[in-house]
Amino acid sequence: MGHDTDRSHTEFLSYKIGAWVAELRYEDVPRKVVREVQRYLLDSVGCAFGGWRTPDWGMVREMLREEGGAKKCWLLGEGVKVAPLQAAFLNALAIRALDYNDIYWQQDPCHPSDCIPAPLAAAEAAGLGGKELVLGILVAYEIEMRLCEASYPGIRELGWHHATLTAFAAAYAAGKTLGLSAEQLQHAAGIAGAANCTLGAVTAGHLTMMKNTVSPMATRAGLEAAFMAQRGFSAPAHIFEGKESLQHVMNSEWKWKVFDDLGSSWRILQCGMKFFPTEALTHAPISCTISICKDNQLQADDIAEIRIRTLTKAADILSDPAKYRPTSRESADHSLPYCILMGVLYGRVTPDLFDNEVIVDPRVRQHIDKIKVVAEPEFEAAFPKVQRCHVVVTTTDGRSFEKQIDYPKGDPRDPGTDEEIRAKFDALAKGVSPKRGDKIWKSARRLGSYKKAAGFSRLCAVDEKE
Repeated sequence: MGHDTDRSHTEFLSYKIGAWVAELRYEDVPRKVVREVQRYLLDSVGCAFGGWRTPDWGMVREMLREEGGAKKCWLLGEGVKVAPLQAAFLNALAIRALDYNDIYWQQDPCHPSDCIPAPLAAAEAAGLGGKELVLGILVAYEIEMRLCEASYPGIRELGWHHATLTAFAAAYAAGKTLGLSAEQLQHAAGIAGAANCTLGAVTAGHLTMMKNTVSPMATRAGLEAAFMAQRGFSAPAHIFEGKESLQHVMNSEWKWKVFDDLGSSWRILQCGMKFFPTEALTHAPISCTISICKDNQLQADDIAEIRIRTLTKAADILSDPAKYRPTSRESADHSLPYCILMGVLYGRVTPDLFDNEVIVDPRVRQHIDKIKVVAEPEFEAAFPKVQRCHVVVTTTDGRSFEKQIDYPKGDPRDPGTDEEIRAKFDALAKGVSPKRGDKIWKSARRLGSYKKAAGFSRLCAVDEKE
């Protein structure tokens, strides 16, 4: 845990990462990696089409409308231009609002697509092209996913939220798109990291709108940091390691060697997509329960108990007493009992089931206490290699059915097909004509050929505003 801040700035990790980011070239990226960038971009745009209609997005939109600003960047969904920092915030919130975007979980969880609006806004503001945008998105995935692997234990277990890491990744991502030098990128990381450590309180106990908003705020901060560094603003080189750095104040073991293979091992290929609009550790139990109920034609009234053996962290985060009485979308999509009950009642878990009228349905209170969640230490020992869960459903007439799975649909070991991603996109794209949807889909596939990335982002809007 060094305290030596007198070393050359080039000796610190922030510069070493910046050097790789600055040197990365589109032509050096394998085609399959570019293809994954396109797939995650499309999945994120679909999530934004669902998220821009949420009340929390609307509140922020109204606040920023009153603020005004230079109209340079397109809003996903609404299809109007706003100032760059506003676009980064609102577009990230649209992607994140339904908790339906991508997921990576090693020591810490993260949703790398939260960062996409930072390089997108950077490209639009500077009049840059699709290749610059692709590289910025790729950098976001490579940096944030490795940061999630670096701390033992993860920073979430220390009481910090992963948006802390998003700020760094968004700064490098936006900076790459803007063409910053290694030294400028180092300053961007220092600016973003120095001001954006996020408390884990936003995902503890009763959840609020801030649960899905801290990462978008970090994305905006990352873009702002890149703009500042571009203009010569300076920041601590020792932001990751050194005196009062991330490593120093978050007292865990930091294994920075995870950055040694940048450019040879592509983390985006290890990311996962969500097939339920819920917290990631709910997915395997949801899949198990829905499968049991469908296979055995079970309804809620037939069930006496559903016992879920799962990861310790899932039991802690997702089934504390507050999660048995959710009062909002934010608390419901992080409530394992509620998500399981939706699968039982409806045979699906989709965004509409987190609307208020469903949350207050009397059947929720009638059946939710039948669901018991038990932490299983043996499962915890196997995580994150597998996300094992075991579900036993006992019926009122004494029958018992059980199922165990090790990873949910969307995991890299069971990835979503292009057809499944498109189906998710179409289900979320309310107000988007099939013709426009097709055009968005085809345009993302040739994003690298765009001379100006804004040509793509301006397509990502509804046809008619309600």
